[in-house]
Amino acid sequence: MTTAEAFKKIMNEQTEIALATSVEGIPNVRIVNFFYDETKKCLFFSTFQGNEKIAEFQKNPNVAFTTIPSEQTNHVRVHEAQVTKSELTVYDVAQQWIQKIPSYEENIKQAGKMLELYEIHFTKAIVILGMDSRETIVL
Repeated sequence: MTTAEAFKKIMNEQTEIALATSVEGIPNVRIVNFFYDETKKCLFFSTFQGNEKIAEFQKNPNVAFTTIPSEQTNHVRVHEAQVTKSELTVYDVAQQWIQKIPSYEENIKQAGKMLELYEIHFTKAIVILGMDSRETIVL
């Protein structure tokens, strides 16, 4: 498997990222569910309207993240990314959410009107495969 193929596999199989922000030199990290859209080359996640992280994004849209492996240690890490509020809604991408995380259908039904959709854009990713392989790919 090539590193690019491993990237796609990880982004398709892992469901959570640790998303890091920083405002005025104070870092913050939180866990969010995500899906990656290979065509748009961006990662999508949602958050409740008025959430603290939204204010952080407005102050500094530069973020970093790492996927959270559920098995083994394979993961993707991105140091230089930008977060923006999506022009789409969670309803527009509901099928992608449900395909990846079937239980997310209930979240959308119950809280969809309160959720805002965000996009994370990046051009490089570090793909870590086990203890011996660490390679940066350009998307």
